Amino acid sequence: MDETSESGTVRCPGPSVQDCLDNARSSDVLSGSPLQCLNDTVNCSTIADAMDVLGRDGGVTGLRRLTGEGVVVGRAFTLRYEVVTADSPGTLGDFVDDVPAGAVIVIDNGGRDWCSVWGDLVSTVAHARGVAGTVIDGACRDVAGSAGIGYSIWAASTCVKSGRGRVRLAAVLEPVMVRGVTVHPGDWVCADESGIVVVPAETADAVATEIRRIDEMEERVLAAVRGGAPLSEARAANGYLRLGVPGNGGTA
Repeated sequence: MDETSESGTVRCPGPSVQDCLDNARSSDVLSGSPLQCLNDTVNCSTIADAMDVLGRDGGVTGLRRLTGEGVVVGRAFTLRYEVVTADSPGTLGDFVDDVPAGAVIVIDNGGRDWCSVWGDLVSTVAHARGVAGTVIDGACRDVAGSAGIGYSIWAASTCVKSGRGRVRLAAVLEPVMVRGVTVHPGDWVCADESGIVVVPAETADAVATEIRRIDEMEERVLAAVRGGAPLSEARAANGYLRLGVPGNGGTA
């Protein structure tokens, strides 16, 4: 059964939040997974293509990168906020001290653009702890301060108004919904300038395998084009057009 703090924050059961994350979905799959080194070699467009091949749609739309650079890959540390009412008081929560290094904080604030749930003070602590980045279905503020330390944030918008007294932290390390995509604690969150892809923990190895195959195929296509072949012929000859195509579109 969930435990509730005096501030009204729902926390996952168990000895600690770290234990909850360590035991999150398919920890054996995540340990040593090839996805752990993708931030050095692959972009999110390729990861999205690999998900297409597997018939999975983890692409998060409607959020944009506000700070940081490069590809960020880490396990999801999930939070959910709800509106404060007279019957449900609460605070923004002091969760950041529980977030392990390498994790990506994923905040479900229901897309609310009228208050912020993240600022440069939290970015400073997260950055010092080695947290990989923060994804917010909602707004943040103090963008310049977070940018100045190189901390990566993706959000729907910015808002100078604090969430204090407006929203409360309602759940930690529970499944959340971000722009229609369900994110479980321990899922892989992959994000860069092009967007965000959520890779379910249990598919991590399969996605990594497809990424390697797609990378090799695209290298062959590039080599053919550089050698003078028309793009259409290079794609057809190397199987590009046979990549998985979702029902609402395809890959570029």
